[in-house]
Amino acid sequence: MSDDAYARLDAWIDAHFDEQTRFLQALVQVPTDTPPGHNAPHAERTAALLAEFGFEAERHAVPGDDVRAAGLESITNLIVRRRYGEGRTIALNAHGDVVPPGDGWTHGPYSGDIADGRLYGRASAVSKSDFATYTFAVRALEALGMPLKGGVELHFTYDEEFGGELGPGWLLAQGLTKPDLLIAAGFSYQVVTAHNGCLQLEVTVHGRMAHAAIPDTGIDALQGAVALLNALYAQNTQYRQLTSKVPGIRHPYLNVGRIEGGTNTNVVPGKVVLKLDRRMIPEENPVEVEAALRAVIAEAAAQVPGITVEIRRLLLARALQPLPGNQPLVDALQRHGEAVFGEPIPTSGSPLYTDVRLYSERGIPAVIYGAGPRTVFESNAKRADEHVVLDDLRRATKVVARALRDLL
Repeated sequence: MSDDAYARLDAWIDAHFDEQTRFLQALVQVPTDTPPGHNAPHAERTAALLAEFGFEAERHAVPGDDVRAAGLESITNLIVRRRYGEGRTIALNAHGDVVPPGDGWTHGPYSGDIADGRLYGRASAVSKSDFATYTFAVRALEALGMPLKGGVELHFTYDEEFGGELGPGWLLAQGLTKPDLLIAAGFSYQVVTAHNGCLQLEVTVHGRMAHAAIPDTGIDALQGAVALLNALYAQNTQYRQLTSKVPGIRHPYLNVGRIEGGTNTNVVPGKVVLKLDRRMIPEENPVEVEAALRAVIAEAAAQVPGITVEIRRLLLARALQPLPGNQPLVDALQRHGEAVFGEPIPTSGSPLYTDVRLYSERGIPAVIYGAGPRTVFESNAKRADEHVVLDDLRRATKVVARALRDLL
């Protein structure tokens, strides 16, 4: 393809960038806090906005019983299919569900405010920004009437925060899609080809309630939980000795993200619930990791007389490892990333886990690339004042549009 053709794509994106920014603002302004996970309204709003561009979005509502069993309220996943002729299908996936905003915002979490070249709001970076990246990359391709083969699918889904099984996992399991290649929401300065896995467990420590004036008549579940916590956190020292060979991924680690228990200050607590997150590097075996973690918990519990422990798996997200067929994606994104950003765009791994693994597990070669900074920390994702730098959004859209043109 000639440099002139790439320049025409870039020029279309520049000419429509204000429209793209308004599209992203509209998406940010519809909350998708998960929990509670009432995300069908956002899908309806997205579908209506896409219709204004002539993109018909198929609405695939996940059955209510399945959604509620997962602890959510509503999910409608969207597929937009654009067919240009015989050839391979490239899917572009971004998720709309996000964690609640929390405190400390200087711009409203659903405002879509623009200040100093940044657009603010929950999910502005991860990953409603890539609803905009991918939509406008496809629009640019089609607007210029370039000869294309194959097709593109936009997958806009709503279950990443709870593991993805009711998002892309559900679409794939229902046979609603089976693309040949996948690009999924990410950041602009690296092409991610591998990521960590994640095991989440709920650990319930049972003791026996008692009046605080006569504590010897009870069994303190919190004391038992402390013993478990000490044993669990001690594992992090050992995990640092196990390093990954994937650039961008360091070592496994464990975090206890939620603790609930007790009934009042004057009552010996009879039950305490811990929820933990164990990140697994690509080299680890998830079955062995879970068995080892359960053994650590059981051994610690055995040291505290009277307590019993229940363990329930909340999530098992396997690591993403690159499939051999992903090289055309990597090559196109790196080539055009360097041309547009003016610097090499390396491949790397990510300590996050993503929905991409669900495609890869079904044999679909995939990479992670989209609009965003060099690190998750810089974007404030999952923190106050999450934002996307608009110049990153503009340039990432050009990279994706150019790469799609090469691939199609």
